[in-house]
Amino acid sequence: MSLATQYQDLSSSYVTEILTHLIQAPSVTPCDAGTITFMSEQLAALGFTIEQFEVQGVKNLIASYHFSEGPTFAFSGHVDVVPANNKGWIVPPFSAQIVDGVIYGRGAADMKGGVAAMLAATKELLQHREKLQGSFYWLLTSDEEGEAEFGSKLIAERLVENDIELDACLVGEPTSHQVVGDTVKNGRRGAISGRIHVKGKAGHVAYPEHTVNAAHVAGQLVSQLALLPWWKDEVGSQTTLQVTGITVPNIVDNLVPAECEITFNIRYSHAYKSQEVVQYIQESLAKSGTELEICWERPCESFYTGAKQENCFLTLVEQAIQETTGQYPSLSTAGGTSDGRFFATGKTQVIECGVKNDSIHQVNEHLSLSDLHVIEKIYLSVLKRFFIKVENF
Repeated sequence: MSLATQYQDLSSSYVTEILTHLIQAPSVTPCDAGTITFMSEQLAALGFTIEQFEVQGVKNLIASYHFSEGPTFAFSGHVDVVPANNKGWIVPPFSAQIVDGVIYGRGAADMKGGVAAMLAATKELLQHREKLQGSFYWLLTSDEEGEAEFGSKLIAERLVENDIELDACLVGEPTSHQVVGDTVKNGRRGAISGRIHVKGKAGHVAYPEHTVNAAHVAGQLVSQLALLPWWKDEVGSQTTLQVTGITVPNIVDNLVPAECEITFNIRYSHAYKSQEVVQYIQESLAKSGTELEICWERPCESFYTGAKQENCFLTLVEQAIQETTGQYPSLSTAGGTSDGRFFATGKTQVIECGVKNDSIHQVNEHLSLSDLHVIEKIYLSVLKRFFIKVENF
């Protein structure tokens, strides 16, 4: 088969049709542009029970299929994307045009490609309904790229309210680097932002002995923050604190400032939790003896899934990738935060696995059709390994 014929076959496939439809919907956060209803219709046609709910303009979907008694699995994804305009794109960002076997469009990689691939894998899995055990949940939101206040966070709360406890959750974020399947995330660092208001005493710059320069104090605190040791870090999961702003209000060149604001962000190892980080920072700054106020914003908890848990989901995903690609993936907890944090518990094992992330949030975001089919095969292998009874595998 020629390469051109192969691309033609791929572009006419079910998974490509689904991805094309999703990309053509301009679902910029928190707007879903009809994608939640579209996915509900697709899953309902496969036999899933559908629940949609909307909060503050964010649309969410919980779809469920109960095969029999057994383990519970969920696929978590988002249909929202970051903004895009036509500038610099080789095709319009919401046109989903295919050029030389590559589909271009906002959300192709992050993460409508993963959603389309999992839908295709789900459809194939259900051809074997009689062999399946357990329960299968689809959890979709239109609020991942924004503040994430009314999406997966509320989906997770609704699961708890209905006494649904997941054994495993696969998040379809783009995790791969060079080739699809070369990297999965078995956790994420936590994140939290801080805002410090430093109080000094104003006065004339010619008489500094009668003042307390809030900007000078802030400079000392910045140095202190930058040099803090993080003793619980693990290999591949380092904590970093970055100062993002130092601001003096109403700057006048002959006035010593009485106020200064420091803003900073911490990405912390999964060895810590947010309250521990907050306490450590506050106790460290208290030693300075400076009058200040600290406000904490946007906490995102860390999570981690190891390889020693019972019925290890990480091992299952690794085996599915090896079966499909011939190689085992590298493990990572790097990068930003994800919705996986809302589902990770002492029981629920969360793994992120998806397509390449080299074009996400960029002009000409894209996904090759061959990569789309590889992740579809990986997802299908994961589903079969999880749901098919051992005697039927």
